[in-house]
Amino acid sequence: MSIPLTIAFFVVVFFTAALSGVFGMAGGLILLWFLLLVLPATSAIVVHGVIQLCSNASRAWFSRRYIDWRIVSIIASGGAVAALLLALVNYSPNTTIVSLLIGLMPILVWIPKRWFHFDASRPGHAFGCGLVAGGLTIAAGVSGPTIDIFFIRTQMDRRQIVATKAAIQVISHAIKIVFYVTATLALTSTQWGVVLLAIPFAILGTRSGNAILRRLTDANFRYWTRWIVTVIGGFYFLQGLWLLLA
Repeated sequence: MSIPLTIAFFVVVFFTAALSGVFGMAGGLILLWFLLLVLPATSAIVVHGVIQLCSNASRAWFSRRYIDWRIVSIIASGGAVAALLLALVNYSPNTTIVSLLIGLMPILVWIPKRWFHFDASRPGHAFGCGLVAGGLTIAAGVSGPTIDIFFIRTQMDRRQIVATKAAIQVISHAIKIVFYVTATLALTSTQWGVVLLAIPFAILGTRSGNAILRRLTDANFRYWTRWIVTVIGGFYFLQGLWLLLA
């Protein structure tokens, strides 16, 4: 990366980490979009995974007392199975597929809650969440609001949701990095240096977002999450269509 692009990368990492620190997602969607502009899809997903792993790890640490580890372990096991299945079919992503998949995800946040009967606190549902969301994390780089539909009917408040999702995402991104191990090893030492330098910005952004989260009500949390994810998803979908038709 050039110096201007590297600086832009650091700025994007900070603000997207702050956004995810508030809403538990959305920031990762923007970060991945930026990375897809400058890197091949597989490399972009790997770099995104490293940054998001560190960002989510810091978010999980700051909110560690709110994490439900039973839910985390079951969802993580579902994600591991999804990774194995995708490995068996030798899945390989490209920017068009990634854009279309992410672009369709926001539909989930507008489906009436009464349509869903999922509850992440139930073992079977948690495993299903890991299978679906884990598969999307590998296939598209992010799982977006997919995880949220499994938390709608839980009795968890916004802090528990954000903290538990952060712990889940740490494991999901770790699995993703291992899945794309070839692309991981293909990154140059310079690229790894830039990624490592970006990690403190991710942690600082997460801490800033966490401070905002404490001042946010549950109602505002859900309202803004829905609209932010929808706008980002709409942009991804239009980009995917443009790439498909180009």
